[in-house]
Amino acid sequence: MTTLAFDDDGVDVVYEGTEFRLERELIEEAVEKSYYDVTDHEVLQMVAEQPNLQGEPRRVGDILA
Repeated sequence: MTTLAFDDDGVDVVYEGTEFRLERELIEEAVEKSYYDVTDHEVLQMVAEQPNLQGEPRRVGDILA
């Protein structure tokens, strides 16, 4: 199971029991768009080889609003 916790500076991730942080700049560089326009599904795809993408993707900007 993968857990994502978003804030204005990046994402705290727990992936298969390992905790780490993805900084905002790294995410923006990886997806080539503004952090607030990135979706939770895009972040999951960065983290997991075969992510379980359930439901509609949500923009970080909407999650933090």
